[in-house]
Amino acid sequence: MSTNLTAAVAKGLSGKNKQRERRKLSYPVILLIIGGALLLISALRAFTGADDLSSAGQYGGALAAGVSIGLAGLGGLWAERAGVINIGLEGMMMLGTFCAGWIGWQYGPWAAALAGIIGGALGGLIHAVATVTFGVDHIISGVAINILALGVTQYLAKMWFGAEGSVAAQAGGNDKQSPRIEDMSSFSVPWISDWLGAVEKHGWFFVSDTAGILRGLCTNVSWLTLVAVGLFIGTFFALWRSSFGLRLRSCGENPVAAESLGVNVYRYKYAALLVSGGLAGLGGAFLAIGVHMYSDGQTGGRGYIGLATMIFGNWRPGGVAMGAGLFGYMDSIQLRGGGDTVHALLLFAAVLVAGVALWKLRAGSRRAAAVSAVVAVLLVLWYAFTDTVPREFVDATPYVATLLVLALAAQRLRVPKAIGDPYRKGQGQ
Repeated sequence: MSTNLTAAVAKGLSGKNKQRERRKLSYPVILLIIGGALLLISALRAFTGADDLSSAGQYGGALAAGVSIGLAGLGGLWAERAGVINIGLEGMMMLGTFCAGWIGWQYGPWAAALAGIIGGALGGLIHAVATVTFGVDHIISGVAINILALGVTQYLAKMWFGAEGSVAAQAGGNDKQSPRIEDMSSFSVPWISDWLGAVEKHGWFFVSDTAGILRGLCTNVSWLTLVAVGLFIGTFFALWRSSFGLRLRSCGENPVAAESLGVNVYRYKYAALLVSGGLAGLGGAFLAIGVHMYSDGQTGGRGYIGLATMIFGNWRPGGVAMGAGLFGYMDSIQLRGGGDTVHALLLFAAVLVAGVALWKLRAGSRRAAAVSAVVAVLLVLWYAFTDTVPREFVDATPYVATLLVLALAAQRLRVPKAIGDPYRKGQGQ
C-alpha cells in the first residue's frame, strides 16, 4: 500500500508543483550565503560600533528565545501537514506554561517539561475533537482554544496558586504566578567555550565575530535545547523518511485519495494534532522553566510568531528552524534592550532591501525594484539622522520582523493542498 500511496501522492502533487519548481540550494551555496551574512554582520559591527551584533550574549539569548518559538512552529507544521490549521498554538503554549508551573515547583524541571507536553496535547485533543470529529471551522476552533486557555489558566492560577493558606501560596505563589521551579542544569562545551571567549575579546574583524556567535551557541545551553534539536531532526525523519509520515502528509494533500488507499484519515489527523499540541506545550514549558515559574501572560504572542515561523519555513523543519533563529534573535534584542543594535540593523535591512531591488530589476519588475530602492534609501537616512531608536520600537522588533518576513516569504510558499478543507469519511464515494 505504501508504494501505491507514494505514486498517488506524487501524481497529485506533480501538476501543482510544476510551475513552482525552483532549483534547490546546494550545500556550497548555503555555506556561501552564511559566510556572506557573517561578513556583513562583521562589517556592520566594525562600522557602527554595535558590539552586541555578534556578541556571545546576544546569540545565547537568541538560542534560548528561539527554542520556544521553534517548538510552536514545529507543532504547527505537524498539524498543517495533516490538513488542519492550528491557530490555537498560543493557547496550547499557555496550557503548557501553566502545567509546567503547577507540576514543576513540586517535582522539578523535568517533570515540568513532561507536564507541559501533556497540557499542550490536551489543547491539541480539544482542537482535534472540534475540527476532525465535529467539523468546526479550523480558525474558529483555534481562536476559541486561545480564549479558553487564557481564561482557564488565569482561573486555575487564582484557585491553586493564590488561594489564601494554600501550600502553593505559602511557597511563594500568587494569583499571577506559581512558586519557584528548581533550576534545570545547563552545559558548556569544555575548553572550546573558553577558547572562543578569548578569541572574541580580541575584536578581530570576522574572526572574533564568528567566535562570539559560536560561543553563544555552545555556552550555558539548556538540556531542553538539545531535546528541541532532536525533535526537529526526528520530525524530518518521521514525516519525510517513513511510511507513517507519508500517510500523514497525504491527509493534508488529498485525504480522499488517502482514504481510498486504506489510510484512516481521522486517526492520522488526531495523531498530528496531539503531537502539535504537545510540541507547543513543551515550548510553553521551556518558557516557564527558563524563568523558574509560571506567570500570567508568559507566552507573549510567541505561539503566533511560531505560526509565522512555520509559514516562513514553508512547512519544512529546516525552514522552521531558520525562522526560529531569526525571530529568536529579534526577541533577544528586545529582551536585552538593544536600541543601538536595532539602530545598526537599519543598515543591515537597507543592504538586504537594496539587494531585493537589484533582484527585482533583473527580473524585469521595475516598479517593485523602484519601491525597494526607495525603502533602502529611507532606511539609510533613518540611520544617518538618528543615534538610536525609541524603546517602543525595540519592544516591537519581533513583531515588525514577523510582518516583514511574511511579506517577503509570500511569493515562494507551497501550502499543503487540502489544508483547512472540511473532510468527512466516505465523501469521495
